[in-house]
Amino acid sequence: MWILLKNKQFTKLFLGKIASNIGDSMYAIAAMWLVYELSHSAFYTGLAGFLTKIPHVFQFLAGPFIDRWSLRKTLMITQVCQIILVLIIPIAHYTGNLHVWIVLIIMPIISCIQQFSYPAQTVALPKLLKKDELIKGNSLFSFANQGIDMTFNGIAGILINMVGAITIYLLDSIVFTVAFLLFWSMPVLKANGKEKKEKQKLTEVFKKYGEDLREGFQYVFQSIISKFFIATIIANFSFGIALAVMPIYADFRGGSAIYGFLMGAFSAGFLIGALLSSLARAFPLGKTMIITYMFSAAFWISSAFLPWDVPAVILYGISLIPLGATQVLLAATGQRIIPDSLLARVFSVISSVSSTAMPIGFLMGGTLGSVLGGQLVFAIGGLGMLSISFVWFIISDLRRIPRVKDIHPEIYGLRKSIN
Repeated sequence: MWILLKNKQFTKLFLGKIASNIGDSMYAIAAMWLVYELSHSAFYTGLAGFLTKIPHVFQFLAGPFIDRWSLRKTLMITQVCQIILVLIIPIAHYTGNLHVWIVLIIMPIISCIQQFSYPAQTVALPKLLKKDELIKGNSLFSFANQGIDMTFNGIAGILINMVGAITIYLLDSIVFTVAFLLFWSMPVLKANGKEKKEKQKLTEVFKKYGEDLREGFQYVFQSIISKFFIATIIANFSFGIALAVMPIYADFRGGSAIYGFLMGAFSAGFLIGALLSSLARAFPLGKTMIITYMFSAAFWISSAFLPWDVPAVILYGISLIPLGATQVLLAATGQRIIPDSLLARVFSVISSVSSTAMPIGFLMGGTLGSVLGGQLVFAIGGLGMLSISFVWFIISDLRRIPRVKDIHPEIYGLRKSIN
């Protein structure tokens, strides 16, 4: 897997993603904890999650742009925007104007920017790697996501205790600058060649944009990908409920440091799963989803009621290992059956549709947390894992999905390519 780093352009993209993820990880912990610190309300933490996740629902709108824009410019501009936005919070703090609503306004704006940044990074992979290297490339990307989150979520929690959340924002501006410089050094990621240099009428631009969106939705809903949504919508609703009360649940167990460790365990589970994805691909994907997610539900729910903090955090991390492994496998599956020209559009549609329930889950979690408390509502989140296992079991097309290497576009994708 690490042999891919001999590819200099991939290495720059990978390091840029790591830097960007460091900034995102530390920012996410600081932002949610700052909302809780300023409000001491489960409702506001739920509202913060809702506002952050709403842009994910509309990620499909970004897909056609990413397919046509220069990936290099897209990645550079997103980092500059994040640098500016994260600096607003320290400025408001030091001028005595910081209020919870300022944090709540900035959170969804940054989330909107990420709807361009993350798909652009994913779309860049097939341009830099061979098809038989994609699983390894996705595994490394998942490492960048979850490994960095695991490490820097915990570090952020400790730093909040030591120097406060405001300092995290200042550090983020530096990290995003490093990511900008790495993406700037990648001239190989030029525009995709589809954009027309001659001036077009506004009506023609919107017409073509609508056609691009329709192609993305058409591909998704004419392939087996559409059946993935039933499970993920239910699961994301449950995840939203649990994450909404995570600061309150962490405060119940010990404070901001525990919050960082819980989010670190969340990422650790993903990371371990991603590293094990090469082993998991040897088994039929359908059966793997059913069996592993059943155990995940049991581990998650049990962790909520353990009286000891350290074992509870560890068990919670273990419950998320299947999610990390199958995320890599599902991404590789999509990249195998989706034409390169549609990658951004299709992945944006997938992300948007599967994310629809999470914002609602955040609002529900915040409301329930105000009544039931963080511990019980956090345990309810484990039902999301059980729902995945159940849905993949009852839908025969999902249950019978073979190993990733045996999945072919002729069977699981569109039978006729879209031009």
